[in-house]
Amino acid sequence: MTNHQPSPSHTARMHELITQLNAASRAYYQEDREIMSDKEYDALYDELTLLEGKTGIQLASSPTGKVGYEVVSALTKTSHDIPMLSLDKTKDVEALASFVGEHEAVLSWKLDGLALVLRYNNGQLSQAITRGNGLVGEDVTHNAKVFVNIPLSVPYKGSFSVRGEAVITFADFEAINTSINTQNEQEYKNPRNLCSGTVRQLNSEVAATRRVFFYALSAVCDVDLRAKSAQLSWLANQGFDVAEHESVTAQTVAKAVESFKAKVPTMPIATDGLVLTYNDIAYSESLGATSKFPRDSLAFKWADEISETTLVSIEWNPSRTGLINPVAIFEPVEIEGSTVSRASLHNVSILRGLALGIGDRITVYKANMIIPQVADNLTRSGTAHIPKSCPTCGGETEITVQRTHTKVASEEATTEDGEVLTCPNPMCSAKLMQSLVHFVGRNGLNIEGMSEQTLEKLLAHGLVSNFADLFTLSRHEAAILSIDGFARKLYDKLQAAIEKAKDIALPNFIYALGIRHVGLANAKLLCAHYNHDFNQIATACQDSEYQQQLAEIKGFGEAIAHSLHTYFNCPTNMEVVSATLAHLRLRAAPESSASDLPLTGLTFVITGDVHIHANRKTLQNYVESQGGKVTSSVTSKTSYLINNDSKSSSTKNKKAAQLGVHVITEEELMLISNKGYEAVFNSDNGDFSRQIFDN
Repeated sequence: MTNHQPSPSHTARMHELITQLNAASRAYYQEDREIMSDKEYDALYDELTLLEGKTGIQLASSPTGKVGYEVVSALTKTSHDIPMLSLDKTKDVEALASFVGEHEAVLSWKLDGLALVLRYNNGQLSQAITRGNGLVGEDVTHNAKVFVNIPLSVPYKGSFSVRGEAVITFADFEAINTSINTQNEQEYKNPRNLCSGTVRQLNSEVAATRRVFFYALSAVCDVDLRAKSAQLSWLANQGFDVAEHESVTAQTVAKAVESFKAKVPTMPIATDGLVLTYNDIAYSESLGATSKFPRDSLAFKWADEISETTLVSIEWNPSRTGLINPVAIFEPVEIEGSTVSRASLHNVSILRGLALGIGDRITVYKANMIIPQVADNLTRSGTAHIPKSCPTCGGETEITVQRTHTKVASEEATTEDGEVLTCPNPMCSAKLMQSLVHFVGRNGLNIEGMSEQTLEKLLAHGLVSNFADLFTLSRHEAAILSIDGFARKLYDKLQAAIEKAKDIALPNFIYALGIRHVGLANAKLLCAHYNHDFNQIATACQDSEYQQQLAEIKGFGEAIAHSLHTYFNCPTNMEVVSATLAHLRLRAAPESSASDLPLTGLTFVITGDVHIHANRKTLQNYVESQGGKVTSSVTSKTSYLINNDSKSSSTKNKKAAQLGVHVITEEELMLISNKGYEAVFNSDNGDFSRQIFDN
């Protein structure tokens, strides 16, 4: 049996070609512009095809073999060939050295995602299974095929399996949580919960839009590989992204642990420690396992750095849907190398469970050394005030019980109820503001330049009170031009963007309405079921006789059907919808792509010191991994200059000012590269703001 060994340069070039080709496709099919000629595209496509044939590797994001979305009726239970056991754990570095003893070992990240087993036969991905209870998992093959980086085909033609972790980046987690809030649902508490819920979706389009990555950790195969390090190299040659690892001895393991720990603050994905495994595979196999743990591996968990501080206040933040979310504000403390002073409390149930009160002594930590959390309340006064009126509109609030998202414990999914504070006032300005932001966002009407800052000005001057008003702004031209910051050029651009937005795909319009539980993926399913006819959709959603039919749409259920029925039977909603439709030209949605990258078509120049990324090269690699291009000098074709010191008098900053190129920080880059965010600048004062979109 032949074991092909593609060179690292081949796979790196394939990634580069896929990024360039997908960027060109996105520009051509979705943005009505060209970034390369047909001849150039064909040449790159042919090169990629040649490399895929030469290496035997085809990645899920490759344009040479797009995988269609698939909806399954239920997840099938599947037994593991070899039990997936948990790992014994320690927080003691000396215990790691003792474990290694006289042997060599491999130290790697313990990624905080969803454990998966991928099975391959005859060079093709045949099955993907969750860990489940270790003996039986769930078949999620339909979702694995649309992950960002899983190889659909590999050069090795024998049967083998790969164990690894499915993860979602912090950037995508933040963007998706934002969109969840706009759907009136409880936010996910961390990327791991989000990843678990995503991978278990019945509709693979959800997994595709949420950008799930897979990192390989080990393989079970017939290839003669005698060392763990050789096994990981073999997996890399098959096209897998392999978790970062390092060979260690008892004498070097402590230094390696410190090296990994130093990287945690800049890790793009969640990690909850490290895994130590003997390098000698034969020795590992000879050790066997206990009833709970394999004897050849040991997990190292970071000891949480917990700080004591005083609760200063509780901030209540209203959202578009009426949820009012509590945030703990406390005296600043230094944790894991940075100062923190606030942490989300998520809902009323958690606030009450901690028995919080202003002035209480609390302990805080960073979950996975990243996300601030309140660990405990040492005082437990229970005197915290829950607002009886909305902080924005002053209307009376309500406490309701809401089902939270999937909570994962030992890979088994459970659900729980939680109390949330809401503002039921339909005229609350916070709800209206965020509804408009959602409506004009990229996955909605996509009105370029209609930033949150612009909407605030229009609302403040009484020019907009619902969606339809956005399309009659020309009636108020004089009033708008009199608003501070609204120059003629900006006004004309905004009008052109509004006119362009009138031609919209029906699923995007339904998504833009902000109906609870109806994201873009579900909107597409709804439109496809009713032949992209809005009148059919409205009739079905309004008539209670259609409720069961709605619930039986693949990927739907009773909750979505009820939400649609409630929305379309609200006279106020339908008045606004009818008035808005009078200005729009609805069309069927074009074929969507799961491989678009957020920085596609943008050109960056990097200068100055960096503090989020390790160095400029790392920052450049990040930009390029997100579809962007990095050049050395600022020109008229430069989209953004990245410089954390925007007031610098450097040559590049001066050149950017001369050419009107915006200077952004690394933080602002992360907002732009979030698929849930789009950077928008006020053309008059250069202020950075953002529009929030569903992912």
